[in-house]
Amino acid sequence: MCGITGFLEPSAGATPAAMRAMVKAMAQRLTHRGPDANGIWCEHRVGIALGFRRLAILDLTPTGNQPMVSIDGRYTLVFNGEIYNYRELKSALEQAGVKSWRGTSDTEVMLEAFARWGIERTLKSLNGMFAIAIWDKHERTLSLARDRIGEKPLYYGWSGRSFLFGSELKALASHPAWKGEIDRGAVSLLLRYDYIPGPHTIFENIAKLPPGHFLQVKASEAAPGAYPPAQPYWSAAEAALSGLEAPFTGSDDEAIEALDALLRDAIALRLEADVPVGVFLSGGIDSATITGIAQAVSRQPVKTFSIGFEDPRFDEAPQAAAVAKHLKTDHTELYATEREALATISELPVVYDEPFADISQIPTLMLSRLTRQYVTVGLSGDGGDELFCGYPRYQRAVREWRRIAGLPGVVRRGAGGLARAVPARALDAGLGWMTAIAGHRRRWGRPGSKLRRRLEGLSAPGAMAVYRRQLTRWQGVDQLVLAGETYETVYDREGPVDTLGTVLDQAMYRDAIAYLPDDILVKVDRASMAASFEARAPLIDHRLVEFAWSLPVSMKLRGGQSKWILRQVLKRYVPERLTDRPKSGFDPPLGEWLRGSLRDWAEALLAPERLTREGFIDPAPVQRYWREHIGGGRNWRHELWGVLSFQAWLERWGAAPTGLNTSAGPQESAGNG
Repeated sequence: MCGITGFLEPSAGATPAAMRAMVKAMAQRLTHRGPDANGIWCEHRVGIALGFRRLAILDLTPTGNQPMVSIDGRYTLVFNGEIYNYRELKSALEQAGVKSWRGTSDTEVMLEAFARWGIERTLKSLNGMFAIAIWDKHERTLSLARDRIGEKPLYYGWSGRSFLFGSELKALASHPAWKGEIDRGAVSLLLRYDYIPGPHTIFENIAKLPPGHFLQVKASEAAPGAYPPAQPYWSAAEAALSGLEAPFTGSDDEAIEALDALLRDAIALRLEADVPVGVFLSGGIDSATITGIAQAVSRQPVKTFSIGFEDPRFDEAPQAAAVAKHLKTDHTELYATEREALATISELPVVYDEPFADISQIPTLMLSRLTRQYVTVGLSGDGGDELFCGYPRYQRAVREWRRIAGLPGVVRRGAGGLARAVPARALDAGLGWMTAIAGHRRRWGRPGSKLRRRLEGLSAPGAMAVYRRQLTRWQGVDQLVLAGETYETVYDREGPVDTLGTVLDQAMYRDAIAYLPDDILVKVDRASMAASFEARAPLIDHRLVEFAWSLPVSMKLRGGQSKWILRQVLKRYVPERLTDRPKSGFDPPLGEWLRGSLRDWAEALLAPERLTREGFIDPAPVQRYWREHIGGGRNWRHELWGVLSFQAWLERWGAAPTGLNTSAGPQESAGNG
């Protein structure tokens, strides 16, 4: 696990010394991703520079260092991630004529595969998580590639005459040409979803490379501002459609056995390392399944780690401890105090680079730091909800759509028109007056706003519109963000599975290509890498993803029970009584913190005069939500955390409405490189 960065400046004319200094500075900003070694490589004549920071996992000797040059001298590569099937690929390369190896790393195997088989064929052969930059000196072409599901990040874009790329935005921001102007449309996306869906980023002209894609930039054709199209080598849409068109036809028992076998292989591959490995254990279905199988395939007790909170309403540690005791793992838990949790908040803008508002980022960062004290690699349960219908919102969306689908179109259109025509505050005033007469003011809160949301819900044109509303934090976000552009996402348009799949399939597919890579995997990657720790996710092995799409929904959701087939596998390893409980999140008691310990911090960031001066967010609705929250009338923690995350990021990065003052990138806190 590492950090990669670099640039291509075909006509910039920098001296060799200047190029080396620039890429070294960029790589230095990624020290937390790779504290064990560093390296840079430049070819001044064409203006290409590659930078690297190493976290040594396989082949801990210098033969695994990067940048790495192929045996024939044609390719130079930097790579962030792990290739789990590298032994299989190595055997195939030896049969194809590769006679000797310098070391035992997966990097070298992959590099020689590129040299023998080319870019696209090699990418299709890889089972792993990765972000790759590889330079072909014969073709004078830079290729960037990202793993199928999006575990490893890769940003890129033009800044002036420089084509920049890297694992994190802070590396790009360290280049002298960096501009970093804020994209207001991305701010709207953040406040709608709590994260910024790709390919967008918080900055104009900087993009995320989509999962399962690669792009190539030829030095002779590179033109500032011109973006080569990203090409897919694996398609999530094709995987989903293939599964829906040719579904699994075996019995329940055969499906359970097949899933168990795939899980055992995926987990065994991810337990391989030349450093200590552990497992995140929350006590939920996904992590318990991974822990149970890991313990079964491991030759020694698996090290497991969990985090708990002093408030029992948010504490999953006892359930995790019970699972660990049954499996006889080597278990460690941390109970986070409010003070410890709050201390991490000031670090979030640096850790995440972009404003990011998934509340569970706080315990995820704390758990990563705890785990790093004992192991260098950890297995996580990410991906189970999206593949096996785990989120309660899936069932809520189906129920709500069924309630309104039978209403006459004229009724639904009329409801939507009424909601748009009458301001919520006018409804609040009118209905509030009536409920006050009836003596129900405390119980009704803001009756007009509630009625308007119900009316808007009735006007939903389809099931996915219902689902999108469930995901949306700030309704009317385009008015909240001043002069913000409205970007369409996968939740706004028809998808490839809509004609074949159920409503549940449609929702899971969208989450798998947006929420999973741009929220869940971002959260885990940045938190783990801030602790110089590698997280691996067996459930999103692409073979498992493809198999999951072949399973009918009835094997994922049965009798109202989510993740049905995964639960059947889990029963082979852990008694049902230890895991049969309602799904809970990984969220700290943020609502209470905002009314208490965080109140002064939040009020300073949300001050109307401050929001007005900065010019991004309309202060009026923010202040209304804030007053209601601290008054105890409503818990607006999610909505307010989105605004606070942006405001804290804006403050840390030194931004102004016209752009960013980040010639050297954001300041970093101690311990983050």
